Order: sequence, then structure tokens, then C-alpha cells
Amino acid sequence: MAYFICPNCKERSIDSDGKEGLYDEAVACHHCGFGFLFELMDDYYPAPTTGMVTTDQEGRILSVGRGVFELSGWGESDVIGAHVVEAFGLTGFEEEKNPVKLALEWGVRRLNEQLELRTRAGHVKQVVGDFFPAYDDDGGLLVALTPKLG
Repeated sequence: MAYFICPNCKERSIDSDGKEGLYDEAVACHHCGFGFLFELMDDYYPAPTTGMVTTDQEGRILSVGRGVFELSGWGESDVIGAHVVEAFGLTGFEEEKNPVKLALEWGVRRLNEQLELRTRAGHVKQVVGDFFPAYDDDGGLLVALTPKLG
């Protein structure tokens, strides 16, 4: 069984073949209508305040889900095509331990990364980042950013 999550609304689902009906089309979200679901190795339960971002194989932003604007102040049209690290000013890691680079290069999940995010207004927020590599031929990454409370 394959686990899927909608990068927009965070609705989770299970699918046996990753295809929509009898056609060779990617599974879309039946909850919010978003165009594709992201396949995960294991089921994942994001916090209600988590914002999700999908990237291509180079780490450039393809889409942002609900919660990203509330967290960062950046809308999808502001960050599409930008590298996820630069777009959100992610820091808190050594260059050789860049979680985006490691997840993309090695195809491994990077969970519970303690990071700082710079908002559109210039404020620095403490966030926890979870990075999931894509398992399809397109590659890419799902980035889940959750604000730390307190």
C-alpha cells in the first residue's frame, strides 16, 4: 500500500497503484481538488499549523499549500520557481547538512530539522522542517514547515 498526502489541504489517503481510476493519471485530492498527491514512504501526520511546499528536482518551488502564507507571509505567486531555501530564508544548518540538498541527493527523509524561517516582514521564526523525497520519475521534494510554539 502506498501512502499519499495532499500538499494543499494535508488530507491523507492510501492507494494501491497511485493511479486515478482506469486511466494512467496521477491521483488528485478528492477533498480539495488539488491536482496531485505526494507519495510518502510511511504515513505522516502534519500539525494543523504545518505549511507544505512541493519542489522540483532542483529544489525550486512548484506549489505551496494552506498554512504557508500564515507561516511566512509569502503567497504562492511570490515564491513559485524560487529555491525553497532562499524563498523562505531557511537557516540553522551547516552548508554540508542542508536538508533540501541531502533529501534530493540521497533520496532520504530528513525529519525534525530545527530551522529558522525569515518571513516576508523580515521576522525570524523557529520552525521544524520535515523533508520527503519524491518516489516518482519526476523527483522533487515535499517540505513540511511547522512553527515551534513558545
